[in-house]
Amino acid sequence: MKAVIFDVDGTLYEQSRLRRKMLYALVGYYALRPWRAQELLILSRFRSEREKRSGAVGPDLENAQYAWCAEKSGYSIPKIKRTVEQWIFRNPNRYLAQCVYPGTQTFFDNLRQRGVKIGIYSDYAAHDKLAAMGLQADIVVSSTDSCVDRMKPNPEGLLYIAQQLGVAPEECLFIGDRQELDGVCAERANMPYLIVDKQPFAQFNFYHNLKNQLFPSTN
Repeated sequence: MKAVIFDVDGTLYEQSRLRRKMLYALVGYYALRPWRAQELLILSRFRSEREKRSGAVGPDLENAQYAWCAEKSGYSIPKIKRTVEQWIFRNPNRYLAQCVYPGTQTFFDNLRQRGVKIGIYSDYAAHDKLAAMGLQADIVVSSTDSCVDRMKPNPEGLLYIAQQLGVAPEECLFIGDRQELDGVCAERANMPYLIVDKQPFAQFNFYHNLKNQLFPSTN
């Protein structure tokens, strides 16, 4: 194993924990601004339209994702972008440090100590999320990057990362949280993979156990 590639949402942090925090933030914000409550519909539509298009191929998926939402919601693309930027790409980051799975940072540290390269492959832009979680990687790629322009489970993103890291797909390990997306994506790339065990946050030990399996001499 020369590289480990991680999905982000639900793989590096507990999504349900973040969603609870975001629910309180959204309710508090829009309770004071009821005339803007339709923005909640924008967020819901944006996510649902992306989910419908698993495996979508570009060009320019970065802008296409907003056009999909505009076609179904009737809102302008600039308004959709502002709302999504605020509530999907910016505000959640303030809570991410509290939602990172236990053992994640230690696992990253052990990979670096042994010269194992670290990649990130997410369907959403992930640079700011990693910074908020205090995690670093050798390469960070999302499905909407122009070098990929393909949504999971299309394997192009994983193959691109392996190529950029200078390793063969079979020399990598991909870790995700959804078999129908991450697992199938890895299978199509001929890449070994693991799906994160869903456990209560306080009992989460996936990365601790994996560290002990891969590096048994580590205390």
